[in-house]
Amino acid sequence: MVEIHVISTCAIKPTADDCQDESKIHLTPWDLELLLLEYSQKGLLFNKPTTEQEKSLLSENITFIDHFKTSLSRTLNFFPLLAGRLAATKVEGRSTSFFIDCDNIGALFIHATVNDLTVADILNPTYVPCIVHSFFPLNGVRNYDGVSQPLLAVQVTELVDGFFIGCSINHLLVDGTSFWHFFNSWAEFSRGYDCVSKPPFLKRELHFDTECSRNIAIDNEQLILNELLNVPPLEERVFHFTKENIAKLKAKANLEMNTSIISSLQALLAHLWRSIISSHCVDANQQTTFEIPIGIRQRLNPPLQEEYFGNAVFPGVVTLPVGKILDEGLGWTAWKVNRMVASRGHEQVKNFYESWVKKPELLKFDNLPKNHFILINSPRFDVYGNDFGWGKPVAVRSGKGNRFDGKIVISAGAEEGSVDIEACLSPQTLHAMSEDATCS
Repeated sequence: MVEIHVISTCAIKPTADDCQDESKIHLTPWDLELLLLEYSQKGLLFNKPTTEQEKSLLSENITFIDHFKTSLSRTLNFFPLLAGRLAATKVEGRSTSFFIDCDNIGALFIHATVNDLTVADILNPTYVPCIVHSFFPLNGVRNYDGVSQPLLAVQVTELVDGFFIGCSINHLLVDGTSFWHFFNSWAEFSRGYDCVSKPPFLKRELHFDTECSRNIAIDNEQLILNELLNVPPLEERVFHFTKENIAKLKAKANLEMNTSIISSLQALLAHLWRSIISSHCVDANQQTTFEIPIGIRQRLNPPLQEEYFGNAVFPGVVTLPVGKILDEGLGWTAWKVNRMVASRGHEQVKNFYESWVKKPELLKFDNLPKNHFILINSPRFDVYGNDFGWGKPVAVRSGKGNRFDGKIVISAGAEEGSVDIEACLSPQTLHAMSEDATCS
């Protein structure tokens, strides 16, 4: 049986020089609604560097792992909240308020090895091997646990012919844009940069903020989770779509609707949604929902800084009858997604923000209705640009955090213009999908 062997653990702190001066960071509704969810987990798989590659980057007497620790410490100078902790303050005995205390306790760094496991053992199986979940630290830790757990934890696991960098970040601190902003910055320092190319904007200041939205208290009863019962078995499988296949889906969707504004992503998601529903064998009279995160940095007026470091995502929801999705075709489904995305703007975001402040409600993945699918990540994020000095990654994988039947993780593929979709579904559904040649 393949097992992970932990070699060492330590705390990584920002170095004293150039550390950004932020001691307390308040949390917005976009952050706080994630309190009950688990940490955000993404990781990258690399081939092992050659001896020549190691020598070209490493100084004398500096090991491969030491280099990761040093570059991470330098990166934390610009992301001090990742080395802090979540602070909780009781309010009138019945509720709790939260903020980020940049107290420099440090991020967790784990060095691990696994014997007799190769890069091919991760890439070649039809389903993502369960061992991949062990490449991530803080499995099962919820965001509100950040009062006692590190807000950032990194695990570098050495394989026979490669290594995996698994990163777990408290979701109160980052959305997908911010997660990869940090990862990209760390890779830059590892390659020898003296400064981050895109310094993060750490202050959470929005023009429709009020005193109430800066002092939000969560009812303590909302912080109690119900125990999950009868959790169905789940598997993950990565479906690869080439640039050419995506172009064909986009052309077909636009042709069917006599338009040209359906995007590649919208056509791809419509195709995937239809394939899952068909494989689910769902009753045609039932409803199905696809939830798509919509980045709002540039949708606000005035817009947020692109380097805004935090959660800035608005949930875009499309609910349709199963029968209509299967009968009306790819274009019709893609058009419904297109219209939903187009309708989300400043006013909708502002209304959600202000309503949530008046009546906070925390998200849960343990009470989702059947046939509810949620998209995670984006193909726009720079995943394969994360060269730590020894070459680009060969694959991206997710941890087991926030695992449920219907979690769809999308990322750019290794080849230009391609897309990888990691679907977390029942084994029966994934098996049925594997027989659909258009999905493989």
